Amino acid sequence: MKIPVLLRILCYLISPFFILIVTARVKAQTNSSVKITFINTIASLPVVIDSVNYTNCWNETFTLHQLKYYISNICLKTTDKKMFREKNSYHLVNEEDNASKSISFIIPSDNYTSLSFMIGVDSLKNVSGAQTDALDPLNGMFWTWNTGYIMFKLEGNSLQSNSIDHRIEYHIGGFAGTNNTTRKVELNLTGIGPSFNNHGNKEIIIQTNIDKIWNAKHAIKISNTAVCTSPGVLASAIADNYSKAFEIIKIIP
Repeated sequence: MKIPVLLRILCYLISPFFILIVTARVKAQTNSSVKITFINTIASLPVVIDSVNYTNCWNETFTLHQLKYYISNICLKTTDKKMFREKNSYHLVNEEDNASKSISFIIPSDNYTSLSFMIGVDSLKNVSGAQTDALDPLNGMFWTWNTGYIMFKLEGNSLQSNSIDHRIEYHIGGFAGTNNTTRKVELNLTGIGPSFNNHGNKEIIIQTNIDKIWNAKHAIKISNTAVCTSPGVLASAIADNYSKAFEIIKIIP
């Protein structure tokens, strides 16, 4: 008679530990990590700074010295319209810094069908005072409190440029009214590779086709517009163009 009593006491003492273990396992299984990697390309080849001569759709030749842009407000949407939004979602993609071209975070495991993000920095952060990390003005992507952040920066040289030293200089910014150059990009996650309806880590490979800057929606020729360094109609047109540059080319399980 004593043995069943002891067993009941032992089970009573041990059961909370089993519950904790099972709960921990369930929590581990309901979260996954996702990594988003941006590959900047021209003519389908990876961008190389300072050492490659490129030709755009207008048969204008150029080299690149700098390429940076902000990715922010990352959001994943499920089949039943639930949304996961990355917290403090501000990232500076810098072609000269390979680590900056990948963004990783944890998401609840679910059936995700689309990925969206903003190119640029939203108006709230533009007027929030001094920032840190990706938004630190020391990154060379900030003008003034009135004009705010540079959303996209491309610098280089071209013989077709009429500017001093044949430079190309696109510093695209502006966050208010008709001068707003932030652009939302939404990409379909279905039909490309493994879905997000199971557990496990995923990597989304996004190709950023820099060629689109010249003619995706508006005709931008170096010979006519080699420099844009202030908000306005031209900056908005260039933003329209590069907003079409992003394409998911692979999902790695």
